[in-house]
Amino acid sequence: MKGDLKALLKGKLDSEDIAAIYKSYDVIGDIAVVRIPEQALHHSEAIAEALILQHKHVRSVWRQSGPVTGDFRLRNLELIAGERETETVHREYGCLFKVDISKCYFSPRLAFERMRIASLVEEGNVVVNMFAGVGCYSIVIAKHSKVSKVYSIDVNPVAVEYMRENILLNKVVDKVLPIEGDARSIVERVLKGKADRVLMPLPERAHEFLDSAVSAVKSPAGWVHYYGFEHAGEGEDPIEKARGKAASVLQRLNVGFEASFGRVVRQTGPNWHQLAIDISVKKRIG
Repeated sequence: MKGDLKALLKGKLDSEDIAAIYKSYDVIGDIAVVRIPEQALHHSEAIAEALILQHKHVRSVWRQSGPVTGDFRLRNLELIAGERETETVHREYGCLFKVDISKCYFSPRLAFERMRIASLVEEGNVVVNMFAGVGCYSIVIAKHSKVSKVYSIDVNPVAVEYMRENILLNKVVDKVLPIEGDARSIVERVLKGKADRVLMPLPERAHEFLDSAVSAVKSPAGWVHYYGFEHAGEGEDPIEKARGKAASVLQRLNVGFEASFGRVVRQTGPNWHQLAIDISVKKRIG
């Protein structure tokens, strides 16, 4: 869930002050997360009050003071109002996701994308989710498709513990298998040629793992759902740039492929975009 912070602050701050503030914010369960630039920090209390007034169920407001960083993709958070609690339960498309936003990656802005992927999964499909976090994609797929099995991998042990709890909360124990560890080594050891579809929701580094994703695809063919970040200046197409980056890796592998669909998932900064590319992979024999 996201909203327009600038609109919430109209009549509460001067227009010049509002201009310095980011428009977007997130509500994750009963926690609001907002980015406030240094020059607007003295308005933190007013911003928190506006968010709590708009979202009656919110019990704490946190400032994200920098980008998502590290192998676990964590936020640097500072409490600006409410309870000092970072664990919450988020509801999305009939699913429940328990998460500690200080210890696990979670973005409510990917809700549409998670349902889009679930709508593509066919009856009896096997899915490998290489970067599952607390299990959001995996559980949405299990709840909203006739998937056979989702192998749900993450390297963050805390995220995997929450994933296990979320699998129980959503009653998908028979469909989602949580696996802790490095996606590359797990695919190499136990998941080669298992998947009809492979998910790669790690836009910072997905291109580094494309060879493992292809390795997980069944013969003779399957799908890789690839995510990436791309900068696109005036006249540039971020979707084509993402396709090109993926293609440069796939061309070095002994597979046929077609990047049949691409979309901008969200804008992450000035001229920066998160992209989703659906890639049909055909393995060559010999």
